[in-house]
Parts: sequence; C-alpha cells; structure tokens
Amino acid sequence: MEIWVNPACSKCRSAVKMLDEAGADYTIRRYLEEPPTAQELGDVLTRLGLEPWDIVRTAEPVAKELDVKSWGRTPADRDRWIEAMAAHPILIQRPIITADDGTTVVGRSEDAVRSVL
Repeated sequence: MEIWVNPACSKCRSAVKMLDEAGADYTIRRYLEEPPTAQELGDVLTRLGLEPWDIVRTAEPVAKELDVKSWGRTPADRDRWIEAMAAHPILIQRPIITADDGTTVVGRSEDAVRSVL
C-alpha cells in the first residue's frame, strides 16, 4: 500500500495515524517532493474512477493563477488537467491511498481510510 501525503496536511496525518493504528504495511510518498508522473496520475484516476478535475484543489493559489475553474471538463480536456497536476503537485487532493488489491481512495474521511484496510 502507498499513501501520497503532504506532511503539513491534517487529513494526511490522520490517515497515517489510522494506518499505523491498524498495523498496515504501507509506504509514504511525499508527493510534493516526489511528484507523480502524468502516467501515474492517469493510473490513479482510473483506479479511483474519477476525472482529474474531481481531485484538483481549485482553491490553491496556483490553481487560481492557472484559472483552472475556467477549464473545460470533457475527455478532450483530461490531459491538460493531468499535466497541470504533474507540473504542480500541490493541486492534487490528498491523501491518496493505493492498496495492493487495486483499491484506491482519496482518504479525507475515516471511512475512506478504513475501506483500504
């Protein structure tokens, strides 16, 4: 299992604590320091069953600079969103947990984190 975290994020810290308390075997990826590639993001989105705009943090300053709220949300726009997240990983919603069985969640709630245990 791998969890993408920003150590400054309280939701990430809570998810890591839950994994620790459950005795889960996992790897931490500090995705701001080791950003996912566009391919990795595409794979995670497929596993999540979501579109890139579903996991973009639109309130981040860089999102406002890029004006992502005005971007299209069609299949033709998908790569633009993914490339933006790869170039600016702060845009990625967190934490994202990928379990070895293929289960992948955005672990912002206790229920979401429990679902991968």
